[in-house]
Amino acid sequence: MKQTLLLLPGDGIGPEVTAEALRICQLVAPDIAIEDALVGGASIDRHGVPLTDETLARAGEVDAILLGAVGGPKWKDVSRDKRPEAGLLGLRKGLDVFANLRPAYCFGALVDASSLKRDRVEGLDIMIVRELTSGVYFGEPRGIDTDENGVRRGYDMSIYTAPEVERVTRVALEIARGRSGRVCSVEKSNVMESGQFWREEVTTVHKTYGEGVELSHMLADACAMELVR
Repeated sequence: MKQTLLLLPGDGIGPEVTAEALRICQLVAPDIAIEDALVGGASIDRHGVPLTDETLARAGEVDAILLGAVGGPKWKDVSRDKRPEAGLLGLRKGLDVFANLRPAYCFGALVDASSLKRDRVEGLDIMIVRELTSGVYFGEPRGIDTDENGVRRGYDMSIYTAPEVERVTRVALEIARGRSGRVCSVEKSNVMESGQFWREEVTTVHKTYGEGVELSHMLADACAMELVR
């Protein structure tokens, strides 16, 4: 059965990058069917919204999606619910892509091209697994308003459920089994209840599904420092 790739070039450098990626795709998979659609600012310009229902529906039907970038100064005055980035968040939530894999690998030929010293980046090979469809990006209530004392305020709610933490933790544990056998869970349990909840749930999941994988915990601030030490 022929497979289908949905191309979503997006805005800014997105079309340029996806065009080159598409060339590679067509070389390694010449029989794949290519479709394209708009997202982000390009979709706003054409359809008035950053992500149409039709594009989201088609994204859920195809075999793969190649997404460029969204946003730019052209749309800086668009209302928040219609901003280009809302299209990206809509894809994440609509497709339930809850685990974002972000590998950090330093090729030997590029060691001296880094702004960090050679002894900091040589041999770098880290996989960051980021929860993508919960937390402060999607929590409710959220907004900007005025309180009962007439003071203007802005607020966002960070919420995670046990099943949401479990599924992304299991992804991290499974990946670790094929790598170093270690997972470091990062949060803000020292100052945030959602961070404390995250740590507790990750620990619980590890007891059930973490055989052969070492689990540690680290605060986000310390982790940022350790990444460049």
